Amino acid sequence: MNIKKTMLVIGLATALPAATLTSTGMNMNRFGEGDGKTVTQRENPLLKESGLPFGAPDFSKIQASDYLPAIQIGIQQQRESIERIVNNQQKPTFQNTIVAFEESGLLLERVSNIFFGLTSADKTPEIAETEKAAIPLLTDLENDIVFNQALFQRIKYVYDHEHESLKGEDKKLLEEVYKDFVRSGALLSEEKMARMKEINLRISDLQQQWGDLLPDATNNAVVWVNSREELSGLSEADIAQCKKDAENRGGKAPYCIVIINTTQQPLLSSLDNRDLRRRVYEASVHRADGSRGFNTFPIVSEIATLRAEKAKLMGYGNYASYSLEKTMAKNPDNVYAFLCQLIEAYKPKAEAETRAIEAYARKTMGPDFKLEPYDRFYYSAKMKQETYNLSDDEVKPYFNVDSVLINGVFYAAHRAYGLTFKERKDIPTYHPDMKVFEVQDRDGRPMALFYCDYFRRPTKRGGAWMSEFAQQSRLRNQLPIIYNVCNNAKAPDGQPSLLTWDEVTTLFHEFGHALHGMLSNCYYSRLAGTSVARDFVEMPSQFNESFASIPEIFDHYARHAVTGKPMPADVKEKMLNSINFHSAYALGENLAATCLDMAWHMLDLSEIPTAEQANEFETKALSEIGLLDHQIPPRYSTSYFNHVWGGGYAAGYYSYLWTEVLAVNVADCFAQRGPVRIETGQDFRDKVLSRGNTGDLMEMFSAFTGLSQPDATALLKARGL
Repeated sequence: MNIKKTMLVIGLATALPAATLTSTGMNMNRFGEGDGKTVTQRENPLLKESGLPFGAPDFSKIQASDYLPAIQIGIQQQRESIERIVNNQQKPTFQNTIVAFEESGLLLERVSNIFFGLTSADKTPEIAETEKAAIPLLTDLENDIVFNQALFQRIKYVYDHEHESLKGEDKKLLEEVYKDFVRSGALLSEEKMARMKEINLRISDLQQQWGDLLPDATNNAVVWVNSREELSGLSEADIAQCKKDAENRGGKAPYCIVIINTTQQPLLSSLDNRDLRRRVYEASVHRADGSRGFNTFPIVSEIATLRAEKAKLMGYGNYASYSLEKTMAKNPDNVYAFLCQLIEAYKPKAEAETRAIEAYARKTMGPDFKLEPYDRFYYSAKMKQETYNLSDDEVKPYFNVDSVLINGVFYAAHRAYGLTFKERKDIPTYHPDMKVFEVQDRDGRPMALFYCDYFRRPTKRGGAWMSEFAQQSRLRNQLPIIYNVCNNAKAPDGQPSLLTWDEVTTLFHEFGHALHGMLSNCYYSRLAGTSVARDFVEMPSQFNESFASIPEIFDHYARHAVTGKPMPADVKEKMLNSINFHSAYALGENLAATCLDMAWHMLDLSEIPTAEQANEFETKALSEIGLLDHQIPPRYSTSYFNHVWGGGYAAGYYSYLWTEVLAVNVADCFAQRGPVRIETGQDFRDKVLSRGNTGDLMEMFSAFTGLSQPDATALLKARGL
């Protein structure tokens, strides 16, 4: 269970008058130094509005020790708020029950938004200890709310008596609140309800364990390198990063290669040393399967078991059927029909791609050379360079992170939606690497605050994501406060930080999520921004990637980090033409991960593998679906599949491919109407980005594209397959 997202759905605690509150267990400010007589407690800054623009968190005042007391007070006040709703002697109405419930959590929501941003992006030992203490408290609160029968009966009364008369966002809010309670088990018998509470608490505990264990396993999987010669093939910038990473991790050797969250590692495309490539790949694949001392399989097996039991309690045959009910796909049959269509078209392309790479490698390695998965990126990159006379080192100087952000990501948003961005150096951040921008609409009105945290560090989990410190709500007069987090390498001081093309598109992708939050125009927070089905939420982000390669946008940001000159026309043409080179791999690794996720969650309670059987189950599942390919392993193997075991994508990883279809359809519409015309962007903003979860998602998609159903054939064409 993702506590942050779950608590935002449940609705959180009201604020107390901050002036009367102080946090416990904090550092004391002493006055009258030397006499030791005058001691006062500092006021907890989390218990009052920050006073900064937009209500932004004041990280200059917040200490790690402030979070737990603030969470505890928020929980206490949430319980009191629910009690007031339950004890209201008036007949339940939409206003005194549903809206009161929606607005019952301002303090705890505010504190949780800030705190859980740090647990992912800057998880210091103090933050980790606070998380361990806070998660059980929040899970207890969630259980006490969703299984509060007196509260549910008031909600049900409103649903039964007002649902048909309500309209617009009011009706949608009522539906979401009622259905959330029902799906959480509010209609279960007392005995089953008690068991559901136990399951929720245990899953919460296991996901906390996962959140601690996997980052440790990934950090421990670092590959130490004794000499610069072993790093042959890497650029000077990459070698400098390996040296810096080694220093940051204790200096056991002069250099090290840090493992990122996916199976394949980007540096494998450049490393000449085959044995080092093998070591890096094996460190990645085996980081958490027990062979290197870290083993997540016991957690996986137990979470899968508990999810299957939860589904059974709710009357479903498996967890996938339960989970998919609230999505666009609706059920596993539709997901598998979608996946099998892609697998059938993909397999011959993948097999041909593998044969071509191995044949190319044998030209220099001999006729007996056997291509291994750790060789694929290396020889594919060489083929790409030979085919297009192009290398990553030739294009990376044109992808300076600052230019990509300002002259690419922001410029595209300005051209398509009329937004402007002004850096706010007066607003504090939780880490000095971060930047903050005020987002303004075409008429100069403030729209949002945007934080970017782009560089990797040991306290940050792998991957890239978007979330909010505050979600938009007209009811609360709250403008959105959005952040993007990535894990790019930071260049040494004085040097520009350069990106790969994949990292460029990641910046555009995550900013697509940010736009979904920034441009939200909803009355209720619960319905705002990215609060949509997970097989829709990735559509705006994947669509936003398309701006990265639009010529007008590309030319604006792809400028040399030193000279400022645009990328030469011939290099640009080759680079853009090469984007889909050997693209079967990317689709295959995604399909394999997706099918693993589905396989685990299609199991009956009696079929769940033990920890010892997990590896065997993975192999069998991939074989049965036709995706067991030594050359193309899953993007995430079971033991480090954070989306599924640590996040909210259980039986939902398919949504990346599903929404890519939606995104391609949307991008085609933009291309037809004019990709950087403000009229096109405004139409998309009005019909999709501003509406959050206030209406039927398929109807929103259709209203903009004119398609009654997504066109899946467009995906393979867009990927060059």
